[in-house]
Amino acid sequence: MTIAEAPPRLAAAADMSLRWYPEAPYSLSRTLAPLLRGNSDPSFSVQGDVIWNAFTTPAGPATLRLAPAGGGEAGGPLVDIQAWGPGAAAAVQAAPRLLGAEDDWGGFDDPSFHATLPRMVREARRRCLAVRLPSSGRMVDQLVPIILEQKVTVIEARRAYRYLVHRYGTPAPPAGTSTPAGLVVPPTAAQWLQVPSWEWHKAGVGPQRSATVMRALRSAVALERLAALPAGQAAQKMQVIPGIGVWTAAEVVQRTHGCPDSISVGDYHLAAYVGAALTGRRTDDAGMLRLLEPWRGHRQRVVRMIQSTGFRKPTFGPRMTIQDHRGY
Repeated sequence: MTIAEAPPRLAAAADMSLRWYPEAPYSLSRTLAPLLRGNSDPSFSVQGDVIWNAFTTPAGPATLRLAPAGGGEAGGPLVDIQAWGPGAAAAVQAAPRLLGAEDDWGGFDDPSFHATLPRMVREARRRCLAVRLPSSGRMVDQLVPIILEQKVTVIEARRAYRYLVHRYGTPAPPAGTSTPAGLVVPPTAAQWLQVPSWEWHKAGVGPQRSATVMRALRSAVALERLAALPAGQAAQKMQVIPGIGVWTAAEVVQRTHGCPDSISVGDYHLAAYVGAALTGRRTDDAGMLRLLEPWRGHRQRVVRMIQSTGFRKPTFGPRMTIQDHRGY
């Protein structure tokens, strides 16, 4: 990995900037995909190959622009990073880690380990050399939308998150005339704590999930400190908070720490999906963990590779229904 100053033209257009050379195949869109809460996530804007993200840093809010390009060292890829706002310097400093700069696939790609993988996974890795696991380091930003996804469909969780961010977030710091319309900085912990009960209700968030968010964010300062801990320790400490279990903690550290091993035990679909992909038969959480055990240390990488194949498990039985807690 190499970091260099951005060209003068790019540097002059932003409050802070740099250029990152991954020094290996790299896909910006596929790497950052797990961080977006759907195509209508108010904190992201995808414009072709360019990705914008608005968020809060310890120094204040920032608007981040990430633009991939070729023509790097030895003709390899590069990513131009620009930021605006009070948090611009902090956002740029954290950007390489966000982009997966610290994600090391060396052990996974070691020939002796690689040979133990199912053919499906080996073929997927061959086609997905450009994927990294992102590390946002922003605990609250990841924890809130994941709590909203507990025990409900993705559609209703994302609808609720979109409503609340638009309602209680703040406009992204302007990036000259190119600021994407509607880009919003998600609420800070203090702003989330100001959301009244009727707004959670209007968003379709049941009292159990809203109470978990409020309970967790009363410890927001301690939560943000977990970003500096190893993923396993961070996940364990998160689960001390009532309402945050194994599934929630795993989903968070996959995104905040780029954890290569955390598995979302308790997911409504994942165990059956992994079982069908690896054996042709559905299984439960215990069965999924047994199947993935030979690749401990890289189990999340295995799951990501299976997902990248586009595999779909056979569908049987009832689907999870969309619940409406709002009333009329």
